[in-house]
Amino acid sequence: MKVFLAGASGYIGGSVAAALIAAGHSVTGLVRTDANAKKVEAFGVTPVIGALDDSDVLAKAASAADAVINAANADHEPGVRALMGALIGTGKAYIHTSGSSIVGTQAGGKLVDAIYDETTPLTPSPGRAARVALNQAILAEADKGFRPVVICPSLIYGLGAGATLHSMQVPWLIATARKKGIAKHFGPGENIWSNVHISDLAPLYLAALDAAPAGAFYFAENGENSMRELCVAISNMLGFGGRTEAMTLGEAAEEWGEGAALNTMGSNSRVRAVRAREELNWRPGAPSLITEIEHGCYAV
Repeated sequence: MKVFLAGASGYIGGSVAAALIAAGHSVTGLVRTDANAKKVEAFGVTPVIGALDDSDVLAKAASAADAVINAANADHEPGVRALMGALIGTGKAYIHTSGSSIVGTQAGGKLVDAIYDETTPLTPSPGRAARVALNQAILAEADKGFRPVVICPSLIYGLGAGATLHSMQVPWLIATARKKGIAKHFGPGENIWSNVHISDLAPLYLAALDAAPAGAFYFAENGENSMRELCVAISNMLGFGGRTEAMTLGEAAEEWGEGAALNTMGSNSRVRAVRAREELNWRPGAPSLITEIEHGCYAV
């Protein structure tokens, strides 16, 4: 199968591209620069130079492919419309990458008990309402003669294709701990995020490509941890003896930006990948996030 993949040089996209190629598919990948074109060529992707604003480029590449995967930007509606528009009536798959911050709560680092699976009703926070609306709009195209699918990963961790470590939360926490000399979380750090290893996430895209029905939505997770648990593991890994400290919103915003502090680092995002396990027989089994921090790819 020939797959067009937007975001081929990124953490998710590069890892999915490598998995597709290993499975015998050919991949054409959207990249924005010549440098990224050379990067993806090194692991077998045929580059297409362009951006999600280049609707003609997207439509041409999507039309030439047997399936399309968007791992470039969860919120870029014009790009999504251009890709899907080229697929209407073709029966081809369009797999869109969202993110489990759609269930997030601006909790200031405090625990919220709510847990979501694919059937749980959702009222998004103001910071994620547009993303949820776009997800719903994508899935609503299921009657247009192609296969729109949304994959919604939780906190992603681990070593991606090309030895990239671009998951957001864990590198941020490690960088802050190194700078401050102590691991630091926003507020009490009781807030919990589900998580998934990048080496488990990539096979889910292949499974969805093969078997997901039109209009399917899948969470991706294989465990969960509080931000304080991550900070304790980081503290141990860096030789700080497990010590952690709380940050105010002002301190967290200075480190990561106010939006990221509120909607990511201090939020809860607890999901269960029930549908992927039941419908696609997805069986994640990579090392846990704590193991990767203390003894794996994040360990110094």
